[in-house]
Amino acid sequence: MSAFRISLSPAVAAGFPDTLIAVLIATGLRGGEPWPATDAALADLERRLADGAWAPADENDPRIAAWHTAYRSFGTNPRRIRPSVDALGRRMAKKGTLPRISPAVDAYNAVSVRHGLPAGAFDLDQVTGEVAIRHADGGETFTPLGEAGTVEHPRPGEVVYTDATGVLTRHWNHRDAHRTRVTEDSTRVAFILETVAATRDGHLVKTAAEELRTLLHPHCDDSTLHYLSPAHPHAPSPSPSPSSSPSPSPSA
Repeated sequence: MSAFRISLSPAVAAGFPDTLIAVLIATGLRGGEPWPATDAALADLERRLADGAWAPADENDPRIAAWHTAYRSFGTNPRRIRPSVDALGRRMAKKGTLPRISPAVDAYNAVSVRHGLPAGAFDLDQVTGEVAIRHADGGETFTPLGEAGTVEHPRPGEVVYTDATGVLTRHWNHRDAHRTRVTEDSTRVAFILETVAATRDGHLVKTAAEELRTLLHPHCDDSTLHYLSPAHPHAPSPSPSPSSSPSPSPSA
């Protein structure tokens, strides 16, 4: 079982210098058992929406607007291909409910829409090699979630998550790949929460990551939380060499 590694490319870090990405790695997940706290979190959001006490963030909210600006910068129309949290919030506002997919997915969806932050996850037993957040070169392949027979090619310059086999997420956080989808049988999962406006919203990323960790805790053997940023572009952080001085770790 290889260790999971993820990195933020220098070009993406330079283009989006206020990026902060929480990476929560859970092992020994038990998706086949009841997750009552997650069920309660979903029900609470739906009840508050129905009562008019709360509504999902929309494109007029600064948290969503920041992603619309980011998408336009790499050539994606965010009103046609929406950031995941934007699409999820719009769906919830229209239907009044959040989808029930699997406990782990339901947990990060609840946290995502509650805090107005894009979220995603990868089944680590289906990931090959190191994951990189980088600009596509146009030669990569992507099979969208739920479309096993479809092969797409991201446009050059589009921000994507990739591993050694192909693209894991297109348009930064619009849609995940079918190969690394999280199911009730997934036992090793990396969960992602992110912002491109950390100066304003970094505290939300950290709050949301801890909230997700709390929802996962009763249903996994272990979890570790790491943060990617331009200053700390690798997770877990590389160990310092014996001759170097340790630097502050972005991991929690």
